[in-house]
Amino acid sequence: MTKQTFLHDKHISLGAKMVDFAGWHMPVQYSSIIEEHKTVRENVGLFDVSHMGEVIVEGEDALPYLNKIVPQDITKLVDRKAVYCQMTNKKGGIIDDLIIYKIKDNKYLIIANASRIDEDLNWMVRNKLGFNVNIINESHNYSLLAVQGPKAIELIHKMGVAELPPFFSIKRGELFNINLWISRTGYTGEDGVEILVRNEFSEFLWDKILEFGQEFGIKPIGLGARDTLRLEAALHLYGNDLDEETTPIEAGLSWSIPKAKVDDYNGKEVIMSQIANGTDKKLIGLKMIDKGIARHGYEVYYNNDIIGHITSGGISPVRGDNIALAYVKNLTEMEIGATIQVKIREKLYNAEIVKRPFVQKKNKG
Repeated sequence: MTKQTFLHDKHISLGAKMVDFAGWHMPVQYSSIIEEHKTVRENVGLFDVSHMGEVIVEGEDALPYLNKIVPQDITKLVDRKAVYCQMTNKKGGIIDDLIIYKIKDNKYLIIANASRIDEDLNWMVRNKLGFNVNIINESHNYSLLAVQGPKAIELIHKMGVAELPPFFSIKRGELFNINLWISRTGYTGEDGVEILVRNEFSEFLWDKILEFGQEFGIKPIGLGARDTLRLEAALHLYGNDLDEETTPIEAGLSWSIPKAKVDDYNGKEVIMSQIANGTDKKLIGLKMIDKGIARHGYEVYYNNDIIGHITSGGISPVRGDNIALAYVKNLTEMEIGATIQVKIREKLYNAEIVKRPFVQKKNKG
């Protein structure tokens, strides 16, 4: 049975086009994807991302336990700060990519992808042996609302939050007498916040944000624009750009892997070897030179040889061209400025390797 967020009826009343996504009935768009995309880039948008998972890890061994299941060095995480990381398998493949917040000593909040909650929990329990920790799935108790765009912070201030946490931090806050968590994070490349609130207050809060946001040009935003926004920002989507056969190094996420971490973790030997010796494949960004859209799964060619495949692709509403992410063989020729080809409907179309992200990120707080 397809699940529904607590805001499902709000989406229906707003005329959203609904689709099944990761087992949830979610709004893909309310007006048009391009219009919603530009709203977030120019003003402010409101997203229901309550399908995401929330897991609490607590107990006296919470820190060493987390250090075993992710490559990031959680010992360096201070109270109320967050870190982006991956949960890896024994081969260094990515089970999921996560945000981990340190709430306080021995207590951490993990935000997981909707499509991976069951797999994550299964892996976390399998790795619990020998650690005194409690793993609590709170996903069904909370809603998550994202307020994103250049006017997002002004809107949150207007609603009564005087001080916001720094980028990639979380704080306890209050909106309209509702106790909640506010984090300075997002999935758009814009500044903004994500608000974690108990389900029973989510509909009231949704309405209030839209009400107060009117003067800032706010609109509800669906999954369609969420995808085009994250693609422009070159943010990975699990199942497209990340999977259990791909390591963080291959995915271009070596910046998130501490080289000097002492603790052992799942896949460390493989990951450290790839850092030292390189990888057979790598993730690149490209823009289409010829007219055509590079879609997920399309083959990538160089000198008439297949060298990889597209993982994410589509139109960039801001740039006005077609962009994509792709895994290709780690050849010396695969540098920025090189011309490659994408096979679209049995014909090869020229594309250029370009720097990522495709648009400038503005989410540094």
